[in-house]
Amino acid sequence: MPTLLTLNGFKFFFYANEHEPKHIHVMKGGDFAKIELASLRVTQCEMKPKELKQALAIVTEHKDEFERKWDDYFSQR
Repeated sequence: MPTLLTLNGFKFFFYANEHEPKHIHVMKGGDFAKIELASLRVTQCEMKPKELKQALAIVTEHKDEFERKWDDYFSQR
């Protein structure tokens, strides 16, 4: 499970056996969300609205980096 970033209590990661479309998982405490990178669409969410808003802001800021890390990781497999 490659971790992309840990920031402000959030952990951003993907699993080693992921599938398209490119997406990341976000956890904070026991809460989680799944966000598609291209559209920033939330496809699963068990977070409070305030935390989801914060997570989306971080994903928006780091989107290019997350996509690059996804591409790097899965091109090696």
